[in-house]
Amino acid sequence: MDGNATLPALAVERLSVALSGRTILDHVGFSLAPGSFCGLIGANGSGKTTLLRSILGLVTPSGGTIRCAGGKPGQAIGYVPQKIQFDPFMPLRARDVVGLGLDGHRFGIPLPNAARRARVAAMLAAVDAERFADQRVGDLSGGQQQRVMIAHALIRAPKLLLLDEPLANLDLRSIAEVVGLLHRLTEKQGITVLLSAHDMNPLLPVMDQIVYLAHGRAVSGTVADVVRGGVLSQLYGYHIDVIRVHGRVLVVAAGGVEAQDGSLLCDPVHVAPIP
Repeated sequence: MDGNATLPALAVERLSVALSGRTILDHVGFSLAPGSFCGLIGANGSGKTTLLRSILGLVTPSGGTIRCAGGKPGQAIGYVPQKIQFDPFMPLRARDVVGLGLDGHRFGIPLPNAARRARVAAMLAAVDAERFADQRVGDLSGGQQQRVMIAHALIRAPKLLLLDEPLANLDLRSIAEVVGLLHRLTEKQGITVLLSAHDMNPLLPVMDQIVYLAHGRAVSGTVADVVRGGVLSQLYGYHIDVIRVHGRVLVVAAGGVEAQDGSLLCDPVHVAPIP
């Protein structure tokens, strides 16, 4: 039996990060089981991107540890970055971008190879992108581009997939399609997904776990365990109410108190149904 099968796919322990003298993450800790789907939830400026970049090995922590089953941080990890923009005149097709996930780090033009073509075709099929595989990537919709970038990130068969705000600027239909696609990948391929978002709503049907970030600190667990007034009040450092109305929940600070990043806690992104 593979010894890594019993290990967490990702273990973050007491992680702290300071940039330019400012504490971004403060003793953050959580672990993810293999094949699980976790939402990394927080307002803009809460430290989500810094956490993902730390896991990738692109940011050096000031304290704590990060352990990934099967390798060090940055190895065997797929990554879909935030705010991908493609020039509509760029000549690359969707299948070309997916193929760059295999050999884009090398110099020169990739040589034709049957095994490479088969791998690219398999990944396009896995994300249901065959129908636009030969279109220029700059001509695709936001949801189609996200499918292409997910295939690009998965083509080297990572065990862990990190996605930084992949649902931002997508319409509701595209959001549902991307979330459904990622959920199927966790079920069929056993990939562990850590997806950052400021809105937990679209993720609630598929999340096994939530990591909620505020002021550089985090709480983690199931949605029912974390999205509670007492837990979030302790995280934010002031009183938080969690109000359930007609099967939905509103996370709000008494008196409309703003978070340190300037976002109101009663902003609609914090409205979410509890399953």
